Amino acid sequence: MWGIEALADRGLLPAEHYLDSGCASAELIVGAQAALGITLVTPLLTGTSHQYRENAGYQREAFAIDWDARRATCPQGATSRFWSPAKQKGRDVIVVRFDQSDCGPCPVRAECTNATRWGRQLTLRPRPLHELIHANHIAQEDQDWRAKDALRAGVEGSIRQAMAVAGIRRARYRGLGKTRLRHVYSAVALNLIRLDAWPTDLHGSSSTSGLWSANRNPWTRFARFHRHCT
Repeated sequence: MWGIEALADRGLLPAEHYLDSGCASAELIVGAQAALGITLVTPLLTGTSHQYRENAGYQREAFAIDWDARRATCPQGATSRFWSPAKQKGRDVIVVRFDQSDCGPCPVRAECTNATRWGRQLTLRPRPLHELIHANHIAQEDQDWRAKDALRAGVEGSIRQAMAVAGIRRARYRGLGKTRLRHVYSAVALNLIRLDAWPTDLHGSSSTSGLWSANRNPWTRFARFHRHCT
């Protein structure tokens, strides 16, 4: 799991692990907490319906879900007529559908669904995952959560700089020993590039933007030194 097994073997598991939205899922968050005791800090993606794509209309969160009664209630007060567990792309889901007799004459139908043969349909995850996703989306609006998630940007920026300047996406040598040594030299070179960039930021500022002057001009003397050595 994300190459973290080696840390587990050494007793160095982190309390929190930061992921981007492309790597995360509700199952992964639950599994990491249950199996390893790790809290994943990551934004979960919202839905794929046109309401989410356009950020308009009645999104899934606008519906009240009664898990015990196995029904949903829409913002206009209509209740669902169909509730069925299913599998979609290998994942457990619950398909909830409203009747056409309720949705057809609804005055806000256009804000809710484009379906013409039936009423609004919702796809829910099982209750524990649904509630986790909902809590995650609420947390994303909190400034403290955003500040924590922003820490990941620094790591991703370092990887981007390593690929752009040091070219570590491709191995230049055969064998793990030589490749590892090259990575060590690349890390040293990147540290030197950042030290050089900090006081010589193109804008004359000592802010963190100075770290990226090496990207704007990758052929600094330290970058040339790194290319020569590797």
